[in-house]
Amino acid sequence: MAGIPSKKAQRQHTAAKLAVVCGLMVAMIAVLVSLGVWQVERLSWKEDLIARVDQRVHAEPVRAPARPAWGQVSRAKDEYRHVTAEGILQNDKETLIYASTTLGPGYWVMAPLYLSDGTSILINRGFVPADKRDPSTRSEGQKPTPVKITGLLRITEPKGTLLKSNDPANERWYSRDVAAISERRNVADVAPYFIDADAAPNPGGLPVGGLTQIVFPNNHLVYALTWFVLAIMAAGLLAFVARSELRAHRA
Repeated sequence: MAGIPSKKAQRQHTAAKLAVVCGLMVAMIAVLVSLGVWQVERLSWKEDLIARVDQRVHAEPVRAPARPAWGQVSRAKDEYRHVTAEGILQNDKETLIYASTTLGPGYWVMAPLYLSDGTSILINRGFVPADKRDPSTRSEGQKPTPVKITGLLRITEPKGTLLKSNDPANERWYSRDVAAISERRNVADVAPYFIDADAAPNPGGLPVGGLTQIVFPNNHLVYALTWFVLAIMAAGLLAFVARSELRAHRA
């Protein structure tokens, strides 16, 4: 009957559609395998990063980078390096940063450390609870005497957090933004990093240092296994479809 495709034409049409479907499935399998391989590479990178940071944290402290080396300081090779710095804390220029710690909610106390060469480094002296935010409630720890700070070098945290932006004009700080804090407090020649002070006790017990959280989420192995399992499932489906088509063709 005119207009009705022959069985041969129908089979050719079905074979063409099957070829397209199989081609798409092969491409999908290739993408899934590539994603799995990428996650394996990320796993290797993350484990190397964790090992390097752990080595820095537990190494003997070295002098914090001085002005000539500021341009070479980077997150990749310097963050969490164990460092020391000596000078006079300018507690009258402290800044409070909203913080949530193992001790509860409160503030990080950031104060410039004035060095003998005329430069300054912002120091995260540690944590104070909300009821100790006023410096007058912790006056014992506010003496402008020479100090030696030991702690971990940290890279500036510009602008704020993902959910909240810093508001310098209204003294609302959510991240330790070195440039913005220095500008607000009129502190010149400031290092492009800050130091998280260690747990050495301050007079009066506040601020409490040594609360740096060093956590690197490492779910790359789980992600890699997920992509590889999906690739295996897709390959199994492709094999099933191809086998079913071959049986139908022989029939």
